[in-house]
Amino acid sequence: MRSKLFVPASRPELFAKAMASEADGLSFDLEDAVDEAMKDEARAELAKFLRALKPGHGKTIIVRVNALGTPHFEADLEAVVGPGLDIVNLPKPESADDVRACAAAIARLERRIGLPPVGILANIETPKAVRLAAEIATASPRVVGLQAGWGDLIEPLDIDRYNPAMIESLLLAIRIAAGEANVWAYDAAFANIEDPEGYRREAEAARRLGYAGKSCIHPTQVPIANAVFRPSDAEIAHSLKVVRAAREAAAKGVGAFVVNGRMIDGPFIRRAEAILALARKLNLIAPEDRTLQ
Repeated sequence: MRSKLFVPASRPELFAKAMASEADGLSFDLEDAVDEAMKDEARAELAKFLRALKPGHGKTIIVRVNALGTPHFEADLEAVVGPGLDIVNLPKPESADDVRACAAAIARLERRIGLPPVGILANIETPKAVRLAAEIATASPRVVGLQAGWGDLIEPLDIDRYNPAMIESLLLAIRIAAGEANVWAYDAAFANIEDPEGYRREAEAARRLGYAGKSCIHPTQVPIANAVFRPSDAEIAHSLKVVRAAREAAAKGVGAFVVNGRMIDGPFIRRAEAILALARKLNLIAPEDRTLQ
């Protein structure tokens, strides 16, 4: 999921437009984007839209619910957990117990409805959450990823959003925690839609740290995210060479070998396989190479 477009749940007139966008995923927001007085109406409109989605639409559907401890959390889950939902975006978890409580609430609804498991994307947006990010990531098998949340995290701490060293140190901490749990890390939204180069710089920094993609708050940011997090032609070509060489090495009982002057062993092979899997999904590989595993 290279790009994930935020859609305010209070704006149902935008739902169909978002589905027609180039974003890989959509994050319908019942939390910050919805005024308190509009929560019930927005929740009902979103639930109606999700129930009407047809299979095979090609989007990853995410809903950011209101946080645990708010009067809206249970009602949000009750409304949106059902056909059409892939992932619950949990804001402001600060412990493994918070994630487990969310997972248990989802499980109760799934048992009642008879649904396949819904994932959890946990937001890391408080100092405590950064410190406990690995515990949050490993709290439940439902956790599919950790998402950076800079607005809530760095603004109260007076951290300069345009200081690359500060942001990249936080990105790295979240990425390492996600790596411990073997889940993906996802980059934060970028609020200034009139600064596409600032968005690109952040996206490229996240890409270098192994992030899967970046949130978008406006459709104009989607093509930037898609381009940054797309496997490059050079990466695809190298990965094809690695996987082919790995087949030959395995046939000879060789565990490590050299491709283009680089030593290759297990971790590099797995990375090459992951790149090719994404490239296949995006139809970036020639037909004769699509079956190469």
